[in-house]
Amino acid sequence: MPSPLKPGATIGILGGGQLARMLALAAAPLGLRCHVYTPEKDSCALDVVHADTIGDYEDEAALARFAEAVDVVTYEFENVPAKTAAYLSKRRPVLPDPKVLETTQDRLIEKNFISALKIATAPYAPVHSATQLADGLAKVGVPAVLKTRTLGYDGKGQEKIAASSEGLPAWRRLKQVPCILEGFVNFQREVSVIAARSADGHVECFEVTENEHREHILHISRVPAKVTPALEAEARRVATRIVTAFDYVGVMGIEMFVVKRGREHHVLVNEVAPRVHNSGHWTIDGATVSQFEQHIRAVAGLPLAKPKRLGAKVEMRNLIGDEILSAGDYLTQPNTAVHIYGKGKPSPRRKMGHVTRVWPGK
Repeated sequence: MPSPLKPGATIGILGGGQLARMLALAAAPLGLRCHVYTPEKDSCALDVVHADTIGDYEDEAALARFAEAVDVVTYEFENVPAKTAAYLSKRRPVLPDPKVLETTQDRLIEKNFISALKIATAPYAPVHSATQLADGLAKVGVPAVLKTRTLGYDGKGQEKIAASSEGLPAWRRLKQVPCILEGFVNFQREVSVIAARSADGHVECFEVTENEHREHILHISRVPAKVTPALEAEARRVATRIVTAFDYVGVMGIEMFVVKRGREHHVLVNEVAPRVHNSGHWTIDGATVSQFEQHIRAVAGLPLAKPKRLGAKVEMRNLIGDEILSAGDYLTQPNTAVHIYGKGKPSPRRKMGHVTRVWPGK
């Protein structure tokens, strides 16, 4: 294993959004600097980082300059081109490994990976042709969700199918690109586990978080989740198996459905995100270590912390679009922290900030 980074070292981050911003804010108290690589000159992370490189992800000259200026590279979102990560990995350590990107950028490959671990998922089928679409609908049934295999997030690249006759029109709306068809899951709640793994294989999981979505975008995360201790343990075991199978280094968000089978409850894995995750934002103010610091520790080769919740319960609420205009209203509320991402003028469906409230007690 490489030696841990020393104070003054620089972590390179691919992507310049709010996740990069919060990673940089978490790195600073550890004496580590962050250098962001982003194609966008108005990226909100640029306000808080030590240095930046503005360039396309295919610009090898700019990528080479970036690599020379950093000690290790990580990323804030999974849609960084895998070729970019692979190019950088020949010059600097890239964590998590670019192979993880290749798997998680494609929903079908990701589902196959999870299923091969004997971990339950929603029923699914590949859709590369009209025949496969018909076969898939016969296999998984309706209602179902048709999703593009790549470049989908916050409900983008998805079409609901309520009846088999809606299949072809839905695929046409998705431009007939390669897709995955997923059967509808009658879940009781949506939860997630934020798991961190260090290079020596040590894993630390934050407690199970209960999530509420609005128009496919995360609206509220709450801890503790309304799950039994047995289900909490199962969710953590599943998350640990996934990050271990990936030989992962860093923080990963694993989204799950809680389903009932007979008298028992179990989890199905929905998606994994090879990065810090929106449902883990509560950890900044509501835990003894944040997911962002935990990720920095992992990629810097530092020991992971053991996370514990602060307070009786914690709630994180995203401020989406114009909701950011009322951020000031939260500043007078007790035990409440406001995070504004500095993205400028609000636009619909865009995450502009978040608010976290911690209830005192145990």
